[in-house]
Amino acid sequence: MSEVLQKYLPEHAVLPCFELIKSNNVHLKIVNERQTRHGDYRRAVGGKHEITVNANLNKYRFLITLIHEIAHLVAYEKFGRLIKPHGNEWKHTFQRLMVPFIRPEIFPHSVLPLVANHFRNPTASSDTDARLAFALKQFDERKPDIHFVHEVPSGSLFRIKNGRIFQKKGLRVKRYECLEIKTGRLYLFNANAEVEIIPG
Repeated sequence: MSEVLQKYLPEHAVLPCFELIKSNNVHLKIVNERQTRHGDYRRAVGGKHEITVNANLNKYRFLITLIHEIAHLVAYEKFGRLIKPHGNEWKHTFQRLMVPFIRPEIFPHSVLPLVANHFRNPTASSDTDARLAFALKQFDERKPDIHFVHEVPSGSLFRIKNGRIFQKKGLRVKRYECLEIKTGRLYLFNANAEVEIIPG
């Protein structure tokens, strides 16, 4: 198992993650990309703890996701199944489990302060922390035709994964207002949403 983890985690996180997996009797499945989530925890029939994490995540996002899901397991075991999935019990558990990983041997200097700041009050998804999400995306393998919305020139057209086409309008506080061409409706996009620019 630790040999498999070496492919998905930062080098100095492999052994401590392996120990967490082993000590919590986790059945870890590394699965194909899911658009709606990075990972998932469920208690399977017979009481087995099953955690899935997307295989396409970069090493740093994989680590955060794995610890996020283990925190669900640990919080449920300690506080019972009636707690809120991302309530205070889970937050405190997530913080406690992440602290040993918030080190320069594990996270690059460009990401470390953002990770440390995020874990003062972790959210249900690190994607809602725009600065951290953007910093983590710098380590993703990006296709050459994929850009972030903030890189799209104002007034230009772009396509999202499901094929819908938008025109970038302007910045509205932290997100970009974009007009869907087909419906004429306005939508707000995070600055780090990945899109394909339509030439012309």
